[in-house]
Amino acid sequence: MDMLKPILERRSHRSFLDKSVPEDVLENLLKAGMFAPSAMNSQPCEFLIMKDDEKRARTAELIHTWSMLKNAPLGILVLMNTNGYRASTKEFIVQDCAAATQNILLAAQAQGLGGVWLGLYPKPDIMKEISRIYDIPDHVKPFSITAIGYPYKELRPHRTFIEHKVHVDKY
Repeated sequence: MDMLKPILERRSHRSFLDKSVPEDVLENLLKAGMFAPSAMNSQPCEFLIMKDDEKRARTAELIHTWSMLKNAPLGILVLMNTNGYRASTKEFIVQDCAAATQNILLAAQAQGLGGVWLGLYPKPDIMKEISRIYDIPDHVKPFSITAIGYPYKELRPHRTFIEHKVHVDKY
């Protein structure tokens, strides 16, 4: 059950303490993202660390629901690098990067951090603007952003297991 603890207790945190995330903790978040499964082990995800306050503020202004990114001590931008990605698995790149994003959020929870997944893909105009802000080359596409930090307050875990959403052998 200890392994399930971060999964069952993870919540989306949108308010953070003014406290930086130590480098060793950040490295653990990146390892979690990199160790996510990918189709045929293609590993198309790259990660851009968003530490610059001004760039994070400009990014936060792109979508009104991203305001928490301004006050988060850290953002991690998950990127889809299409160079060298096997054509036979190209349709899975979104799933690969979603798995990496989820792993980052679970690793944050396990280390006493909070985070929130900021929806980015498939918004081409926003993706292009983020690419401009962070000088991202054309073959690399922004997928998601996680705003991460020490939670301002503890949130109670969801306690919902919805039995009618589980089906066995037939719908």
